[in-house]
Amino acid sequence: MKRNAPFGLILMVLSVGLAQACLASPQPTVQSKRILILTGEDYPGHKWQETAPVLKSIYAQDPRFAVDVVEDLSTLSSVNFKAYDAVVMHFKNYDPNVPGRKGFDNLTRFVQQGGGLVLVHFACGAFQEFKDDFTQLAGRAWNPALRGHDPFGEFTVTVTDKTHPIMAGMQDFTLTDELYTCLEGDVPIKVLASATSKVDKKVYPMAFVLAYGKGRVFHSVLGHDVNALSNQGAAELYRRGTAWTAGMVPVK
Repeated sequence: MKRNAPFGLILMVLSVGLAQACLASPQPTVQSKRILILTGEDYPGHKWQETAPVLKSIYAQDPRFAVDVVEDLSTLSSVNFKAYDAVVMHFKNYDPNVPGRKGFDNLTRFVQQGGGLVLVHFACGAFQEFKDDFTQLAGRAWNPALRGHDPFGEFTVTVTDKTHPIMAGMQDFTLTDELYTCLEGDVPIKVLASATSKVDKKVYPMAFVLAYGKGRVFHSVLGHDVNALSNQGAAELYRRGTAWTAGMVPVK
């Protein structure tokens, strides 16, 4: 007659088996969203070669983002935007033929069909050759006839809509940047954050959202240089705004 195995040995065997089963079981994964940063040209005072990597690093802080970068604006007409959940405009083009009408239409089609769009700083000045159509997409666009911005310096960004998912839990913050005063348009927008000009004492939107077809658009004029874009408040604003356009719940 065989002896019964010691109780301790039985427990050890069961523990090993359970550990092996846990290792073999698929671990939960973070659902990623594909983000495409479009850059490659801007006003000479805007060093996109320096700020685009900062923007990418901001998104890297959210493990749900998988980020690609395109630096050739001539390819916009052929980019498969459907492969992405959101597109980030970090450029201001000067050649009316680059990206051209086909590139612009390819981008707007993506957003209209449900894609997300983010505009960074002087992206508000892009597509001047299609300004009326671009204003519908961007909500507000640069008017070169207006005063451009306050002198580069420190100002406070005030949260104006604490109920919006992008701004939930965010506080007012101070940064050194360009306070843009040059945007115009009458498209319905929801202003999320604003700042008061030290020059004319008027309040200007610093971040806002709008709908374009089935898509979501987040537009902020913050981010003149590496330091401005690296500001904790500005970085969080872009990270959360991009998540929202991509259909995710924004997180800190």
